[in-house]
Amino acid sequence: MKDVHDAPVVHSADATNVEDALEAGNYRQAVIDSESATAVAMRNTLLTPRFYTTDFDKLDAIDVSPVRKDWDKLIAQMKSDPNRGHFKKNEDWDHIDWDGMEPKLKAEFIDFLISSCTAEFSGCVLYKEMKRRGNNEDITTLFQLMARDEARHAGFINDALREAGIAVNLGFLTQAKKYTYFQPKFIYYATYLSEKIGYARYITIFRHLEAHPEHRFHPIFKWFKEWCNDEFSHGEAFALLMKTDPKLTSGINRYWIKFFLTAVYATMYVRDHQRPAFHEALGVDTDWYGQEVFRKTSEISKQVFPLTLDIDHPRWMPGLKALQRANADLAEAVEKKQFFRGLGARVRAAAAFIGLFTIPAVPNDPPVSTRLEPAY
Repeated sequence: MKDVHDAPVVHSADATNVEDALEAGNYRQAVIDSESATAVAMRNTLLTPRFYTTDFDKLDAIDVSPVRKDWDKLIAQMKSDPNRGHFKKNEDWDHIDWDGMEPKLKAEFIDFLISSCTAEFSGCVLYKEMKRRGNNEDITTLFQLMARDEARHAGFINDALREAGIAVNLGFLTQAKKYTYFQPKFIYYATYLSEKIGYARYITIFRHLEAHPEHRFHPIFKWFKEWCNDEFSHGEAFALLMKTDPKLTSGINRYWIKFFLTAVYATMYVRDHQRPAFHEALGVDTDWYGQEVFRKTSEISKQVFPLTLDIDHPRWMPGLKALQRANADLAEAVEKKQFFRGLGARVRAAAAFIGLFTIPAVPNDPPVSTRLEPAY
């Protein structure tokens, strides 16, 4: 007789581990057209989410003893699984007239959903692989929990895409998308910032729409508070991982931290300016939104980073705008196959990025205790 606990999980939101989430019914539902969405997710550019791999043996060798007290609290919180069952449609899910949506907004919103789904699933793939390869119980437990969360998020976004008649073929992505190798320390910097800036982005949108519900053009935004709290917890884990080795945030690694901060902020700014209709529908000015997210992320990152970027420096905003214009010209040149124009745009983009990177950073003395709680 089959035990009731062995029954298939109907929806990834109810799964208690990543394996069950990926086998859930909503991951296997048929879709009208997944090819176009999967093709978008397959793109590899400077602005699209990537799949990463790393030296898993080095990750497995991490000793969390220096942060044991905070580590055990975080793992206990994640094991308590407060968001189980949350990431699926319920009575708060409003009907969306996709056919009646303004075409430019529809295209940009679908691009936003596909990009978000790809980013969430890339985290799931990386964390699941670490759990599979590792033997260190502290590390494998963490990555199992994070992979579970990311699988839920990706499955939920795909549910939203299915209503538009498309979905990303996540199984195909796992096999076919190009993987980028990063050293473990670069995984720490990039993933920590990705999770924390994800929190800042989602909570900023959530609080804005809480005050201005007339701009909530899709129900998925109602789920952003719990969503961003998952992102926050994941970022906390990587902050603790960096805290296990002081060398990761000192010496030459200070320059790597500044590089990743600049690259992540600049990428977000440029990518968001590719979706003007999306931000107009939300009722937010893209420059204001960017600075608000950067401000939150910078304040949070003081928990572990020895510096923050000076986002109020007189060269900061002009540098971002120059980078955005160069990227727009590059995209047009590539589309029209204008080689020399594209080359010029690449040079301008590189010069703009160097200008941003050379803005003097603001020194920071991280606290002894790293752990934070969401406060926005």
